[in-house]
Amino acid sequence: MRPDEFLRALHLLPAALHARALPLRSYVRRTACVDCLRIGDALTLALTAVHYDEIGSAEQLLDTAVRLAAAHGTACRPEPDQERGRGRVGRWTAVPAPVVAATDASWKGRGGGIAYVVSDGHYGLRGRGTGRLDPTGASRVLINELRAVDFLLSAYEQAPSGMTVLVDSIVALRWLRRWQAGGVTAMPAGYSLRPRRWAEQPTLVRLAEQVSRRPDLSFQHVKGHSGHAVNEAADGLSHMARRRLEETFDVRPRAHALAEAFLKDWHASLTR
Repeated sequence: MRPDEFLRALHLLPAALHARALPLRSYVRRTACVDCLRIGDALTLALTAVHYDEIGSAEQLLDTAVRLAAAHGTACRPEPDQERGRGRVGRWTAVPAPVVAATDASWKGRGGGIAYVVSDGHYGLRGRGTGRLDPTGASRVLINELRAVDFLLSAYEQAPSGMTVLVDSIVALRWLRRWQAGGVTAMPAGYSLRPRRWAEQPTLVRLAEQVSRRPDLSFQHVKGHSGHAVNEAADGLSHMARRRLEETFDVRPRAHALAEAFLKDWHASLTR
């Protein structure tokens, strides 16, 4: 369960259960720790039970999660930047500057990549192929540009207030602003809304709802390949993620070095 899905499901709980479940939110992320997985599974089942108005079952499952967490102690959960495909250049975490992010997508043949880079040091990249059940439809490039924005926002439990998000697709920008203005039921042509196996909602439905609740986020266009350091970094990472689908190389150190170099240029430009 993603952190944003957890927070949305949390509001279904009665007040007393809500207060007990909230401190356990760090357990809903993926982990290799068996004890953390058990706690997360019990918590997820509790939220699923309350979705079907099984309050008694939800309370019992939440009791189990709380008991296991108390026995386990401090959650050994990874931070978002340690998750697969994500990273962080730590030197920029506490720099007092406006938070600017760029997202991008790269597609060739039957494979593609999405990526984001943020001035606070966060970055991420992910490869994606197509298959028989691919819900993308005809607007493949556009939809992956939008998936990259969702990938960015999911790096945070709550994206920084006032963050500027740069996209180099004018069409993607129009969709983001349309959703932010409240038109959340509109979707790009051909995008399938059938139920997903591994997520509570289709990615773009989730993204539309999230940006509609965040009028403080600023979505802006940036011309691709124009020398903008954060945009160039996102472009480079998306191409790297796409190539990784067909080539064998250790992507993590390359991605970190690329993000580090471009972010150094970006922050240097702020002092000129």
